[in-house]
This record gives sequence, C-alpha cells and structure tokens, in this order.
Amino acid sequence: MKFPQFLLVATGLLMPLLSPAATGAAGPAATPSATAKAAPGVRIDPTYWWVGMKNPKLQLLVNAPGIAGSTATLATYPGVTLDSQQKLESPNYLVVNLTISPDAKPGQLKLSFKGSKSLTYTYELRARNTDPQRTQGLTQADFIYMLMPDRFANGDPKNDVVKGTRVNHIARDSMYARHGGDLKGIQNHFDYFKKLGATAIWPTPIIENDMPKASYHGYAVTDCYKIDPRYGTNAEYQQFVKAAHADGLKVVQDIVLNHWGSYHHLFLDKPAADWFHAFPKFTRSNYNAFALNDPYGSKRDYTLFNDGWFDTTMPDVNQGNPLVATYVIQNFLWWVESTGIDGYRIDTYPYSEPNFLMAWGKAIGEEYPKLAQFGEAWEGTEAEQAFFAQNILPPVNGFKSNLPGVLDFQICFAISDALKTENGDLSKLYHALQGDWLYVDATRNVTFLDNHDMSRFYSVIGEDFGKFKTGIAWLLTLRGTPQLYYGTEVLMKNFSNPDGKVREDFPGGWAGDKTNYFTTRPSGQAGEAFDYVSKLANYRKAHPVLSSGKLMQFIPQDGVYTYFRYNDAGECVMIIANNTKDEKKVDGTRFAERTDGFSSGMEVASGATISDLKNLTVPAHTAWVVELRK
Repeated sequence: MKFPQFLLVATGLLMPLLSPAATGAAGPAATPSATAKAAPGVRIDPTYWWVGMKNPKLQLLVNAPGIAGSTATLATYPGVTLDSQQKLESPNYLVVNLTISPDAKPGQLKLSFKGSKSLTYTYELRARNTDPQRTQGLTQADFIYMLMPDRFANGDPKNDVVKGTRVNHIARDSMYARHGGDLKGIQNHFDYFKKLGATAIWPTPIIENDMPKASYHGYAVTDCYKIDPRYGTNAEYQQFVKAAHADGLKVVQDIVLNHWGSYHHLFLDKPAADWFHAFPKFTRSNYNAFALNDPYGSKRDYTLFNDGWFDTTMPDVNQGNPLVATYVIQNFLWWVESTGIDGYRIDTYPYSEPNFLMAWGKAIGEEYPKLAQFGEAWEGTEAEQAFFAQNILPPVNGFKSNLPGVLDFQICFAISDALKTENGDLSKLYHALQGDWLYVDATRNVTFLDNHDMSRFYSVIGEDFGKFKTGIAWLLTLRGTPQLYYGTEVLMKNFSNPDGKVREDFPGGWAGDKTNYFTTRPSGQAGEAFDYVSKLANYRKAHPVLSSGKLMQFIPQDGVYTYFRYNDAGECVMIIANNTKDEKKVDGTRFAERTDGFSSGMEVASGATISDLKNLTVPAHTAWVVELRK
C-alpha cells in the first residue's frame, strides 16, 4: 500500500481471542475458546502457544483492569518456567515472560494473579502440526491470483452485517462501503482459479478491520489475532486454508507490520505511550525510502519516513520498543502455526524500523524456512528496490535485508511504460532484468501488472487488446512468480483516480448479478482475454522450462524485444514481441546461440507453426510465445 492516490482509509488484520477483549473502547469482545478459563475482562496475547517452537521464549501480554497491581505466579508445570514480569505505564497491562523447554508437553498452564486484582487464567500449550503439506511456500512455478475479499464474492450473506462492528451495513453502490464478500465466497470459486491456471490465492488483509470508514480495505488492523467477522471466523479461515491445500491451491496472507488502525484495542488503551510513534502534532511519513540509505541524508528525513504516520487513521507502531517487536513477531508466528498458510505478503515493508525488519525476518525464517515472504517495496529504481530484498550490497546504517523477495515494481513500471504509448520504449524492461545482479536471487520476486492501489492495466494501455496480450505474455514468461489482480483476465478496467473504481465487484460474485463470469464465459474480447491468460498459464504449469528454466534476453532492437527460457534438457521457448504499430521483419540469425539446433516452432496461444526461425515477420503489437522444435 503506497501513499493512497485516493482515500484509502481502512482497517483489518487477523486474530482469534481466548478471552474477552480488554476493557475500554477496544471493540466487541471476542468469544473465548473452549480451553480458555479466565475471569471476565481478561485477555492474554498470544491467545495460545505451542510446545516445540525453536525459540523457547514466550512473552505474554496480559490485559485486564488494574492487572499491573498484581503479581503473576505459575503453578508447577514440567518444562515451563516463569522468568520475569514487567509493569507498563498503563495499570491495565502486565508482561509475563516464560521459557518453554523442548521437553515440555502440551497442556494447560495455570496462571494466578494476586494483588490489587486477583484472578486465575488457564493458558493453553498446544502440540505443533506436523502435516508436511502445510506451509508449502511459493516457487516460480506458482501463479498468484490477488483479490479483495469484500469485492470478489459473497458466499455467506449471514455475515454481511455483524452486530457490534462500527460499520453495520453494506452498500454495493458505494465504492468506499463494505459490499459483503467473504472467505466462503472465495472458496466457492476454487475451480475458477484452477481453470484460469492459478495455483495460489492472495486476498488483501482478512484480519479484523473494525474501522468506521472504508473498513473493506483491510490495511488498518484493529485486532491482530482475529479474522474480520464479516469475512468469517478464525476456525473458518483455518478450514479455508486446509480446503485450498486439498484443492491444490496455496494461500498467501497479506500482513501489515508498520501500522495498525486507530481503533486497535492497543491504541485505544495503550500499554505505554512509546508503543506508537508520536509527534507534538499529527505528522505523516514523507513516503521517501531513499532517506534510509542516502549517504548525504538528514536525520529528520530518516525519522519522518520511519516514524511518521502512514495516514491519520493509521498510527505508526514503534517496533524499536523490544516489547512491541516481540508482540508483532509472535503474532505472525502464531498465524503460520495456527493456519498453515504458505506465504506472507508484507505491506509497506520499507516503512518499518530497519533493525526490527531484520529480527522479524530472522525469526520467521528460522521457524518456517519454507514460508514464502515478499514485501511491498514501491520504489523508483532497481537499486532502491533491491535494497529491501536479500542482495549483494553491503550493510547501510546496520541494515542488511533478509527478505527473500519483493513485489517487482520495476518490472511492473517497465511493462506499463513500454505499452501505454505508441512505440513505447522497451529499454526499461531490459534494464529492469539487467539489474537482477543486485539480488541474491531475483527469481524470488513477484511480478505483476497492477494491483488494488494502481490504475488497472487494461486502462493504462488504452484498452488495446494486442498490448494486453503482450503484457500477459511477458508476465507469464519472465523470471519470478507472476501475480494477477482479480478481473484482469476479463478486462476489468478503470483508474485509481478520481473514483477508485479499480476495486469494483467481480461480476457474478453476488446472487442476482446480471453478469456472471464464474458460470458463463464472457463474450467478445473479455472472453478472449480469459482464454489467453488460461492458455498461457496452464501451458506454463505443464512446461517447467517457463518457470524454472534459465533466461537469456537480447537488447531490444527496432521496437522488438526477444528473450528465451531454456534448460539443460534441451527445451527452449522464445518470446518475441513487436511493440510498434507496424509489422516487423526480424533477422532471426541474431539469436543463433539459442536457436541453433531448432528448425521450427509452435506459437503456444494460437498453435500456429513458425517454420523459419531465421526470418521472422511479427505483426504490429504482437507477442509470440514460441516452443522451439528440432
């Protein structure tokens, strides 16, 4: 989520509670789990934990009125010790630190609090899930379908309006209101994703976002341990991930490290003032990550970028506070172990405190080495983007990123720039790939054409269908893991300014929709677009050379860009795109180091035979994906 081009006020994240919510204006109380036994008004985060975690330390944040005046004790439990406790500024919080040895068994911890407030709490330690099909991660062989749950499909009208939430109505005629989409709606259309050729689903944040305005958006979380009830329950999310895996689909969870929503229960009743960054008056971020590694930069610019608020309703979380850092890290370990998700997409990644990012990445990677992690680094140069992924660069101000990959904005920008004007410049795309030398492994980046914060690709390129197919061909044949924004495959359009209609409902996701693209193939070019995406995506799935093969590109010449995907088994695919308004004759002998040994080719989408690889005639605004044959 870059600085919003139009009003993007929102709130949401994920989190289930074992005990009722904290006192104060902390939002509706959550339902206690069957195993939690506590006095009313008590909450402990994390809501439960596991034995056998690699890090034996566990920080419990206890929230109850006046709890700071009490002393915590732990009944004897083999393998678990209470190390220390810490009072905070607020009398309503107490931090309790435990060590859980590798020998500890699952069971119930008996915590007692005596003093100004006396109570008992039964805290659950669970056994870890050892199913090898959980947390599969992502590879280049995957194809991610990104969607906004509220705008994709309404599978359970009963959760459209949830009593006690700050937005208790739906209004599909308003772009900033909730529309009613949910997890069940996504699950109802797993077959659609598979028909398209997608292998993974990335919903925008599904954590509770109980904000009074634009809460459908999801990026202003109000409870870190609870699924937004208008999407479903924690249990339903766990079943959603399990069902996706059973259907051959992976799940990426969209998360926010940098900020929460202003109605987050820990902001409404702060454990301490230093849990959030604050200025004498409201101060926004300067949205300029260059301040982090500018050798001539000012401390003021650095501080404004890192500590300034993303928006008026998004308080900046102070991860420089060790208690806050641990709270956030434990929360995202909790979600992986609770659900078995396959990856994290990290919103506004550069905005968080650099040392925290390294600690967060280390903790997540050590506990879940298969988990995919890619961050949003919406930056303006290849070097600045690579700075936030694992790279070959030296540390800057002590920061050395351990994030495996990023959303590849440089590829996105280069494709749009090449296609949005007549005879667009192809050099940016060539240079974006040439810059891969900066990364430890650029194939872990996620490539894309647009997203929920950007004008839709089809509109950006002037609704030119030939250019559309060229962009899709590049997306599905370049290195990295491709991601498609919902509706791109049926030519959904519009611009992010002035009305934000890039987030319209998917046709057919609601009962009574006049158009239903789930059950009826779209007519005209929208149907051709779906067929083209599906054809290439499924070909890519069946031919690993397009995902795991090596890549060789040739410098663009006369408006034509050519590259190859090939492997040691002798498979080779040529991608050649004419980005001009005129037919182009191309001297194929230029590509001899890749085409020698092949006599012809088959254009994948059309099935047409390319009989002469030395003399190619490519129509205007056309991309060919050619399987070379001997």
